[in-house]
Amino acid sequence: MKKYYPPSFTYADFARDFRADLFNPREWATIFKKSGAKYIVLTSKHHEGYAMWPSTYSYNWNAMDVGPKRDLMGELSLAVRQAGLKFGAYYSLFEWYNPLYGKDKKSNFSTHEYVIKKMFPELIEMVSTYQPEVLWSDGDWEATDKYFLSLPFLAWLYNESPVRNTVVTNDRWGQGTSCKHGGYYSCRDRYNPGTLETHKWENAMTLDKDSWGYRRNATLNDYLSIEELIKTLVTTVSCGGNLLVNIGPTPYGTIPPIGQERLEQMGSWLQINGEAVYGSKPWLFQNDTSNPSVWYTKNAQSGLVYAFLLEWPHSRTLYLGAVSGNAGTKATMLGYDKELQIEVGPNNSGLTVSLPPQNEVGQWAWVLRLASLNNSYSSHSQEVIKRKEFFTNLV
Repeated sequence: MKKYYPPSFTYADFARDFRADLFNPREWATIFKKSGAKYIVLTSKHHEGYAMWPSTYSYNWNAMDVGPKRDLMGELSLAVRQAGLKFGAYYSLFEWYNPLYGKDKKSNFSTHEYVIKKMFPELIEMVSTYQPEVLWSDGDWEATDKYFLSLPFLAWLYNESPVRNTVVTNDRWGQGTSCKHGGYYSCRDRYNPGTLETHKWENAMTLDKDSWGYRRNATLNDYLSIEELIKTLVTTVSCGGNLLVNIGPTPYGTIPPIGQERLEQMGSWLQINGEAVYGSKPWLFQNDTSNPSVWYTKNAQSGLVYAFLLEWPHSRTLYLGAVSGNAGTKATMLGYDKELQIEVGPNNSGLTVSLPPQNEVGQWAWVLRLASLNNSYSSHSQEVIKRKEFFTNLV
């Protein structure tokens, strides 16, 4: 700030430069649809308190009063739903600069003036007006859920709100609630445990490795490659999680070309391999016991097991140590129309698969469809199947 802005420049001065004059919600929705996404989450209000809708409780600090002069949230929610996607809203519980919050903080959160006059009614207004099916709470680390009145709000949300029968929430509702309470767990940013979790969870991560927002000084190396992005998706889904990919739009209201490219690449990959992602469940093994570049999911109804190969082997032979096959086992590759030759190991342990020529299949992460395995099911993964969750491994 000292280097690039005048001494008198304040955070609030950024709002006048945020015009979103090139914002086209239908273009955004088209990009999201092509990416293979099933739901999107808009940051309706971050820690600076600026609302993306004409909030009654944020006078002259929202997208209608200053900056774009538009109801960005309303326009985007409509376009996203018209594209057949679910619409969600991120909302920060606290605000850096709100004097009411500062006053409560000075009282060691013994008062609730900010919550009662600002946060609580604003959340109700936002939910009632835009009816998000995902409510993504954040900013929970400074105060307890009792200060934020989280339980009374959630009681209203699940019993009286217009989305009471469709909404799902995450776990960030006050100190100590993260990874313990919520429809699904978001735990911490870029959460990817690498093991099967007992509760539905989501990996919220960024395409820009160093930022959750747009950076005009970002370089190509600052962004995840498509290979890294697909690996993140695969390792997340294999362990029962959802992937939430953050992309920071420009102040002009556009999605940076690098973001568009990554999303389109993800979509083209999912068009071929989405069978192993959408509606899938964790298998008996998440990561192969012999090959660390192989991860698994399964189809709960058919018993089919999917093996994601993140790195092509030097030879055209792939050994799967976690798989127990038999004489009836078959292997195919998604996007390739010929059955693959296989060899079952001694005592049905392990499976060797002969892969097709690499130039005849896709270029990023390949998926094998395995049928009639001896270990298609497990009691542990059956428990995962029985859990009734709103999300089912959506991108």
